[in-house]
Amino acid sequence: MGIYDFTVKDGKGGELSLKQYEGNVLLIVNTATGCGFTPQYKGLEDLYTRYHEKGFSILDFPCNQFAGQAPGTHEEITQFCQLRYHTTFPQLAKIDVNGENEDPLYTYLKKQRGGFLNSAIKWNFTKFLVDRKGQVVKRFAPTVTPQKLEASIVALL
Repeated sequence: MGIYDFTVKDGKGGELSLKQYEGNVLLIVNTATGCGFTPQYKGLEDLYTRYHEKGFSILDFPCNQFAGQAPGTHEEITQFCQLRYHTTFPQLAKIDVNGENEDPLYTYLKKQRGGFLNSAIKWNFTKFLVDRKGQVVKRFAPTVTPQKLEASIVALL
């Protein structure tokens, strides 16, 4: 099973096949609106704006598992991000990234780039970079800012 075999929930509860992103470079991020890393939304939007036309996309998965820092409905989270950070990249349904209710996509991502005994997502804004062939090529800690990802993204485009 590869990344394009997964289906996730969009913000309205509908199904979204990742197959539609085949051939693109993807950055998959678990986010939160009340986190110290929340200002990274600006940097993410900057990357998306610069490279989207070249085949780059960001998949934003709000996650409330870390200190309850992503409260609210999908509509409230989306409105916050669009008003404060002018985000235009896809924001998908809120998910769990660890534990018994973790989304299968995150189980896959962690197996691809988790490392032995270090696969759990530690906090909001953990980022996974996927190449045009669907390979998960890098995992970045929450402390790695979007600006520091630019060279890795450009190399894959």
